[in-house]
Formats: sequence, structure tokens, C-alpha cells
Amino acid sequence: MLTDINPKLPMRDKNATREYYINKLGFKQFGSADYDGYLMLEKDQIQIHFFEFKELDPKENYGQVYIRTDNIDVFYQSLVDSNTTIHPNGPLETKPWGQREFSVLDPDSNLLTFGQSI
Repeated sequence: MLTDINPKLPMRDKNATREYYINKLGFKQFGSADYDGYLMLEKDQIQIHFFEFKELDPKENYGQVYIRTDNIDVFYQSLVDSNTTIHPNGPLETKPWGQREFSVLDPDSNLLTFGQSI
């Protein structure tokens, strides 16, 4: 019965979050409404929603999302080519559990891990 999931992550600054996801990760804004303190972004078949949390301390943020992809090498290279910072502990590599993965941190230290089954 479940058909989809749209994670909600905290953000301190809507404009900074929008700029990072659109210009660094290739997302686009979802919908035409501009809600105060709320942001919806999409890329391909996924959406991520963000809620305003101005008091968020990025050093204490443990927001995480695991996103599956079907062409991780091309996506990874596109991020490297656009000078997107890859998490220092999360470069693209094959994991023992049968996934190729890499990670990035957004401006609020939400961890996005991208993975593809091998």
C-alpha cells in the first residue's frame, strides 16, 4: 500500500538550502506555491521537503537521507565537475554490503548518502 516517501529535513535559511540543492545537486523547486518556512525540492523521482529551524546548530544535526540511484558513477562525476564538496569520509566507493556509495553534507549538515546496488 505504501507508494512513496518524502523526507523532511531541517534548514536554517531557505534561500541557502534552495541554492545548494538547485545549483549543486541539480534539484528543482516543486510546485508553484512559496510557503513561509517550508521548501519542497525534487530531482527525477524523489522529493525532499525542508522545514525552517533557525536555531539549528549544524554540529548537532543528525538529519540523514539515503537516496538510491541507477547511475551513481555519472551522478558522482557531475557533482565533482560542478565543484560540489563530497563528504571527506564519504567518497565514492564499493561497500562490503554490495552498494556503491558516496555522501555529501548540505549547508545545515544534513547527510545525503547516494547508493546503487552492484
